[in-house]
Amino acid sequence: MERRWTLSKKALAVFSVAAALGALALPGAALAQDSAPEFLSQQNGNVMWTLIAAILVMFMQAGFAMVETGLTRAKNAGNILMKNMFDFAAGSPAFFLIGFALMFGDDVGGFVGFSNFGLSEASTADADGLWKYTYWFFQCVFAATAVTIVSGAIAERTKFVAYLILSAAVTALVYPVSGHWIWGGGWLSKLDAPMIDFAGSTVVHSVGGWISLAGAMLLGPRIGKYTKDGVARAIPGHNLPLVALGVFILWFGWFGFNPGSTTVANGTIGLIAVTTNLAACMAGLSAMVTAWLRYGKPDVSMSLNGVLAGLVAITAGCANVSPGAALIIGLLAGILVVLSVEFIDKVLKIDDPVGAISVHGVCGAFGTLCVGLFASPDFGGVAGLFYGGGLTQLITQIIGVGSVFVWAFGSGLVLFGLLKITVGIRVTAEEELKGLDLTEHGSEAYSGFQIFITE
Repeated sequence: MERRWTLSKKALAVFSVAAALGALALPGAALAQDSAPEFLSQQNGNVMWTLIAAILVMFMQAGFAMVETGLTRAKNAGNILMKNMFDFAAGSPAFFLIGFALMFGDDVGGFVGFSNFGLSEASTADADGLWKYTYWFFQCVFAATAVTIVSGAIAERTKFVAYLILSAAVTALVYPVSGHWIWGGGWLSKLDAPMIDFAGSTVVHSVGGWISLAGAMLLGPRIGKYTKDGVARAIPGHNLPLVALGVFILWFGWFGFNPGSTTVANGTIGLIAVTTNLAACMAGLSAMVTAWLRYGKPDVSMSLNGVLAGLVAITAGCANVSPGAALIIGLLAGILVVLSVEFIDKVLKIDDPVGAISVHGVCGAFGTLCVGLFASPDFGGVAGLFYGGGLTQLITQIIGVGSVFVWAFGSGLVLFGLLKITVGIRVTAEEELKGLDLTEHGSEAYSGFQIFITE
């Protein structure tokens, strides 16, 4: 008995020293000594969870790169990898210097923020100052997601230099302004029923989708995409396994995207993971069945895009809807994405090689509107139309979706228009036929494989 007590005292001493050293290493170490241990534990748990989530979202860049690469031709694979790397590399400094301040700075007239440029308000003096670094990184990877969506819709015919400039402009100016309206204290967050877009179906995905629409319209279709009579012809991607890998990476990263948007380590992250996953699964199933009924076979790329459509659609309401409602939202999103891809390709005759406009623009808007229908007071405290809340929240969601469309699509037209008359946005016909790997970068992604030689 005496020995057991001695060991306990030693263990207590070891644990006490370890706790003291750990406290010194925590961001809250500079707080007053009377800070409650529970507060420090929660605060640092929030930091850790938010950073882990941000890292998962950053890894989604690889997912986008794989999806786009696989859905396009081998002769452009290297160019696509360059775009998906350098939209993050160009966008991050732009968001650091300008974008974050416009999005989350002190509100100016409900339209834009205007403070904390270059993260000037962050510091190492206390936990709050350190938290600003964590929060910036989390928001930065979201900004990168918005711009990388554009890459797929304008693939295989866009000048690399134009895309680099676009990436910096979107993350510095376009994305932050509409983001401020909803997340930064702007006018949409001040309505009687504030707009709900928990993790960014509209803030992130629709913005990227509507800029994609503007770019694809101004660029025009790829050579050979449409016959002289205007009939759409399929241009198959070269690597479906890469597409599947990309979708799985994106699905994995989305568990940082949606649950991470709490920026708090508490029990709601489990609920959000459940709604996120259910919507993705149901959308994949409904897209597969829809394609099967329309084309006679369960199309691989449509099924994979269905999963992404469900993930995009549930992102707005992932914390505000029940798991059952998530199944319904996913079911409808999977059907919608198939019909939307067909409509944009065959009716509007807009060439979007990866379906980015449909997945992100259309399904992002749809998912945002669904919050006004399916929001449950038992999950997020707000009641949508189907839960006795009337039309109030739905009207706000409609206003938000419409205003962001006007802003993002209009800004996209302006940006692509300016680039068109300055550096140019489209490669020459000869360069497009040879492939952008050779003509833009001087190398091939699959050098040595005879089947991929393009000249």
